[in-house]
Amino acid sequence: MTVDQGIIELKARIEASKQITISTHRNPDGDAMGSSLALYQVLLKLGKNVKIILPDDYPDFYSWMPFAETNIIYEHEARKAVDFIQASDLLFSLDYNAFHRTTEGLSNVLESCDAFKVLVDHHREPDQFDLMFWNVNASSTCELIYKLIEDMQWKEHLDLDIAACIYTGLITDTGSFRFPSTSAYTLKIASDLVDFGLDHSSVQSRVYDNNSESRLRLMGYALSEKMVVNEAQGFAYISLSSEELQKFSFKKGDTEGLVNYPLSIGSIKVSVLITERNNQMRLSFRSKGEINVNDLARSYFNGGGHKNAAGGVSHASMKETIAALELRIPEFSTKKP
Repeated sequence: MTVDQGIIELKARIEASKQITISTHRNPDGDAMGSSLALYQVLLKLGKNVKIILPDDYPDFYSWMPFAETNIIYEHEARKAVDFIQASDLLFSLDYNAFHRTTEGLSNVLESCDAFKVLVDHHREPDQFDLMFWNVNASSTCELIYKLIEDMQWKEHLDLDIAACIYTGLITDTGSFRFPSTSAYTLKIASDLVDFGLDHSSVQSRVYDNNSESRLRLMGYALSEKMVVNEAQGFAYISLSSEELQKFSFKKGDTEGLVNYPLSIGSIKVSVLITERNNQMRLSFRSKGEINVNDLARSYFNGGGHKNAAGGVSHASMKETIAALELRIPEFSTKKP
């Protein structure tokens, strides 16, 4: 199906739809929140009955986002979420490439529902959906949502709230336009939004200047006491046990961005953050240049993502996970360009 055919099909599906669900991945980040809330507001303006279903809570520093309080959080309102999904005839899956990226219970409901399923995403190797707006070269799902707004001729519905949501996804998934995924089109979107009247510095401040004291102390502890650097093999990692997280009154989002700090060391090509939560080790991978941490995550840690940013999970102990990591990382961090 061509892009034009996909747009025609989507227009028809939205016009005929009586109830629409928007879903995104567990541990929603700025791109998940931004893309979901931007699409939600456009569909509201089109007169649609629509809800966002989040698998679990989002970090407090995204609570300022327009309409964030209207989300149904499956973790707290499972019955309400399931009822809405099962009554929907159209389902949008945003910023994830497979239903298991939500949560176990929710993924079954989403996959088995009778709704027409539309994927909007930029992660590698997606599952098959009824209709797909997928581009691995896009900087973010918010970039793809903006492209949809253009292609669907929805720009008349753009307002400052929608602009703020889209900009949030752009800056969080590109490291404020530092990452290689930033393209000329990404910057054009940012320019369009600022030209429209968006106060971009206010969005930046709300996202990045909204720390708690405990979060800053946790980050300081992680960098000073828990960062292991192997300059010879070009990698670094930080490990945080559940006890250490609790010591600093950990809240969702408190470690967001922490994995990027070791990459600022010139010799470091791969950085990993390991956190212990719910009796499993969660791994966040980042890399520079051509080093593909998506392959590292998929091959050895039950995960995946992008070339320079991926996630994984280990059901081994922290000690065993670190041992496996130290064994496997050099396959990637020592590769020559």
